[in-house]
Amino acid sequence: MKTKTGRYSGYIRPFSRLLDLVIINVFAAYFSGIPVFQDFYAFFISCAWFIITANLGFYEVYRYTKVIAILNCTLKQAIAFAICCLALAYFYPERYSLYTILLFTTVSVVLVLGFKLFIYFFLKKYRIIFGGNFRTVALIGKRKSISPLQHFFEENPDYGYKLTKVFDLDHHKTEQLQESFSFILENKIDEIYCSMSDLTSKQIDDFIFFADNNFKTLKFIPDEKQLLSLNATFEYYDYIPIIAQRTISLDESLHKIIKRVFDIVFSILIIVAVLSWLIPILAIIIRLDSNGPLFFIQKRNGLNNKEFNCFKFRSMELNDEANINQVSKNDVRITKIGRYIRKTSIDELPQFFNVLLGDMSVVGPRPHMISHTNMYAERIDNFMVRHFIKPGITGLAQTKGFRGEVETDKDIINRVRYDIFYIEKWSQLLDLTIIFKTIYNIIKGDKKAY
Repeated sequence: MKTKTGRYSGYIRPFSRLLDLVIINVFAAYFSGIPVFQDFYAFFISCAWFIITANLGFYEVYRYTKVIAILNCTLKQAIAFAICCLALAYFYPERYSLYTILLFTTVSVVLVLGFKLFIYFFLKKYRIIFGGNFRTVALIGKRKSISPLQHFFEENPDYGYKLTKVFDLDHHKTEQLQESFSFILENKIDEIYCSMSDLTSKQIDDFIFFADNNFKTLKFIPDEKQLLSLNATFEYYDYIPIIAQRTISLDESLHKIIKRVFDIVFSILIIVAVLSWLIPILAIIIRLDSNGPLFFIQKRNGLNNKEFNCFKFRSMELNDEANINQVSKNDVRITKIGRYIRKTSIDELPQFFNVLLGDMSVVGPRPHMISHTNMYAERIDNFMVRHFIKPGITGLAQTKGFRGEVETDKDIINRVRYDIFYIEKWSQLLDLTIIFKTIYNIIKGDKKAY
């Protein structure tokens, strides 16, 4: 269930996954006669279950999801899981029984569905009785366009949407737009719903810019004649169509867990296998080359624009412009050893400590210094979208050649375009592709030498 940050229902999906894991393993041991906790059978059926759920979106149950959709997804899950269990049971012919396998999968899935529906209906009752687990909402548009959705929010408290304000905007009154922005910020509105037919293109752009830069969920109420963006997705509240302006793959709890586990394992491997011996060597070389510390620590903007200390091996002479002016080609501040470690990306390796600490990810949009973030946020559309996820040591934009010094606005615009594509289309396979491409580029010598 989607919830406001910090509310306990954010633990529902992890709890559901853990409960389902217990159910399928306990009933496998009870019914099938297969040595579940031997020969990795428990591991295999658990992996099969979660691989299927990830592909079917089994845990993607939101407050507006219909029961029929849950039942339909559960049926597909049951069939696919039963086939996997039957296939795995082939390796245990002495214990193989079609009846017991089908009994095990049927009972397990029915019990999983029972708990799933219990949580679903419990939350609906909880929202009505206690008024909790809600999201505050603001509607933007003419009464005629937004009245169906307004009626839906007011008549269906079990969905957990609290309609806080309705703004009837006039195309010719720009101050109304600013008033709505101020109200949304002051009252900490969670979601903004705009009628596309009642807003000018400029106002739509303004709302997108506002939502992206203030980390607000923005959705559109479409007109039948309006075309949809390829990045937009349809959602239905009863029979009212809603367009989600941007979907972020890493908002999904399972995806966050997968990415975080990978980050921890990968960063530990680099720290142990490389940095454990490289740090003492570079400490001596950098100190002999120039006065100053081994590490260069700089404030950068991370997830939700929060600041963190970004670690790098020092590659420049100590100077007062390090936090203001970006490094340029043939920059006189770069030391002799610094030019080499920058060319080979060795200077970035300490950021694996940032990854281990949770400030960064191995792959993601590259973080900028504070002064540059503020500058680009004012000049470049959608720049702040990059901060919807953790920054990375490398990223899609860097593998496409947009890295290093930003010489023109075109450089940063293309970087933002690739970063947004990565945010919306993330997958673990894409992460691995970017990592291998980064290593290949470094070995090949494609990295800008500056």
